This record gives sequence, structure tokens and C-alpha cells, in this order.
Amino acid sequence: MEGEEALRSKIKEYQLIIEKIRKETSKIVVGQEKTIETILNCLLANGHIIVEGVPGIAKTLLIRALSKATGGMFSRIQFTVDLLPTDITGLTAYNEQKGFYVIKGPIFANFLLADEINRTPPKVQSAMLEAMAERQVTIGKETFSMMNPFFVLATQNPIETSGTYPLPEAQIDRFLFKVKMGYPSTDEEKEIMKRNIQIKSFDEYGLQAVTSPDKVLEMQETVKSVYLSKEVEEYIVSLVESTRTPQKYGIELGKYIEWGASPRASIFLFLASKANALMKGDTFVTPSHIKEIAYNVLRHRIILNYEGLAENVSTDDLISEILSKVPVP
Repeated sequence: MEGEEALRSKIKEYQLIIEKIRKETSKIVVGQEKTIETILNCLLANGHIIVEGVPGIAKTLLIRALSKATGGMFSRIQFTVDLLPTDITGLTAYNEQKGFYVIKGPIFANFLLADEINRTPPKVQSAMLEAMAERQVTIGKETFSMMNPFFVLATQNPIETSGTYPLPEAQIDRFLFKVKMGYPSTDEEKEIMKRNIQIKSFDEYGLQAVTSPDKVLEMQETVKSVYLSKEVEEYIVSLVESTRTPQKYGIELGKYIEWGASPRASIFLFLASKANALMKGDTFVTPSHIKEIAYNVLRHRIILNYEGLAENVSTDDLISEILSKVPVP
């Protein structure tokens, strides 16, 4: 079929670009291959990602390196308790020569690092998340579209809770993926010491743009063309349904679920599995593509009850049981 051949040809081209991005990123970021893979998957699915991890494990470096490798514009917002919504979105100013004019905030970028998003009050979080969902910002009486592509990597520090404002479930649901970023291995840590970013500046690592924002947009559009059969659609729906009616699927840990995943989980499993298939060089989605991204899509969408929290049950444990018990087509 000609359409499939054209798609296969495009996917081969994109795989080469993705590999180049990985190589460029690895010039400065040691290890974290799985996290890089997940972030690229999220970018191709045109979503946003929240990363949970202790300070100093290269979260900032990673998104900065990605923006450089893709030729995009990078911006960082350090969330603090005294931040205002206008500090993010921008404001209207006035002087006698110009009259009223707009000063755009740091949110206008291709790649945005929202550092420690749980350190700022809900009013500021809402302004940020509205821009993510609507892809536009209103400043004064004018509405401005976000740059394309627009990708947000938000971080949360799990070891400090004093003075933080945890994101409400309804807002964290807007992130396509939630990822837990761990410590490097001992060999990786030795390499990190040698490449010390504290000694060299970012520019000294010689990262090059190996693609362009327009090509990223093209890849995001092509993801939609990846085939997903009715049987695989039903599998996605069954996975999400099992978080709401676990007894139907014999999920033993289901007794610890307070609220199951929202319909957004089905949409994001649908999109992210297509992006995952493209990254693997496939023109169609299989259940294995869905299983690989299920943890990242579902872990922040299943709400545990008090008993589950008291028993230290993790949503990852639940997802493992769901994936083992929901029938695969």
C-alpha cells in the first residue's frame, strides 16, 4: 500500500533524527537513557511531562540539551512562593513614547522548564497549566498563541514538603507523563565527575542543532498517522476501565483505589502509544507499545485511598497487576 510505504519511509527518517538528538544530549547528560527516551516520546505525542526526582540529577541539563539539539528556544521558570501569574505570562506596561505595550513573560518558549512547580501557590500554578492546556495566554486585552512546538517539563522535589503546594489531582492530570528520575549508577557518577558542569560552561560542550522546531512539528503530525486497530483501542479502554472497576478484572490491589483514571488517560494512552510505535520504527501500535508507556500515563491518574497510603501501596504496583490481568488482544 502506497500510504503505508510513505509512512514507513518517513518513520525511518525520523528514527535517524531521534538518534542524533540522543547523541547530542548524551554529550552533556550522563546516563538517564530511559528518561531521555520518555521525554522524546512525550514531545512527539505533543504533551507535557512532570518529573519527580531529588536535586542535582540533571533535570535542568536534560531539557536544556534537548532544546539545543532540536534548535528550539529554551526558557526556565524557578517557581517560588512569591511568584505572581504575570511573572510567568507577561504584563501590559506604559510609557509616554509607546503608550501601552505588552512585555511577554518567560512562558513564551519552545522548551520550558517549570522548576519545582509545587513551590508556588495555586493561583500561579493555574496560570501555568491554563497556558499548557489552551496553548494561549491573555495579557491585558490581547491573546497570544504559544510558540510551536510548546513543551513543558515540570519538576517536583519529593524530599521537601515544607512550604510547598502540591498540585491538585485535576491539574496534574493535564500532564501526559509523570516520570520518576533516579540516581545514576556508580560508573555513571564517575563519568559525571569528569564532565563536571560546574567547571565548564554549557556552551563548551559543543551541542549542535540536529533538527528544527518545524521538523518536530512534522513528526508530531506524522504520529497521528500511525495505525491503531479496533482491538488495540478496546485494550486501551479495558486498561483504563480496570482502574475504575477493578473487581471486574480480578485486580486484588483494586481495594486500595479511591478514584480511577479519567478519560484523559485513554486519550493519552492512545497518543503516546502511537509516538512510541514511531520511535520503535513501526507503522502500527501493538499492546507492547502500550505496556511500555502505561506506567508513565497512569501513575499520576490513579488516586489511592487512605488504606492504600497507610499500607505504602504504590500506583506502580497497581499498574503492574493491571497489565498482568487485563486480557491482551
